[in-house]
Amino acid sequence: MERVVERSNVWRAYQRVVRNKGAPGVDGVTVSEFKDWLKVHWPSVRKALLDGSYLPRPVRRVDIPKASGGVRTLGIPTVVDRLIQQPLHQVLQPLFEPTFSDGSYRFRLERNAQQAVRQAQSYIRDGNRWVVDLDLEKFFNWVNHDVLMARVAGRASDVRVLKLIRRFLVAGMMRMG
Repeated sequence: MERVVERSNVWRAYQRVVRNKGAPGVDGVTVSEFKDWLKVHWPSVRKALLDGSYLPRPVRRVDIPKASGGVRTLGIPTVVDRLIQQPLHQVLQPLFEPTFSDGSYRFRLERNAQQAVRQAQSYIRDGNRWVVDLDLEKFFNWVNHDVLMARVAGRASDVRVLKLIRRFLVAGMMRMG
């Protein structure tokens, strides 16, 4: 956890959160308001992370209409929770990246959808007749948290980090009026 909250790691995370912009979470704090919020609240947030008592807020539920009909439900974390998730990601990603399938492109370091399409085209040029694109709908609604946490614990041993990840998984979702 000390590596997660280390000043330069949090600063890189803050810059990324600001660059990504995004809508406010359940607390209504916007990215533009976040700097002032952080000046007041970061010491207590950092302390809670280090002593293992930090509690993430529920995500704000937003339903986005799909072109094909139906809706895609998004969960929008508070800006502070996004700030915490990003340095956590920056510390954990190097531990997990080497274990991922070479054929996986989503949410991967230096990989994107265009590369996935080029790889699929390459498979077809090589004579393959089938290329499979999978999107596991509502994966995190169904994934077994105990199995997931056991996998995470195999690479990350800090109990505070594991507890924090579990808390993010079970933080819940709120539909705003």
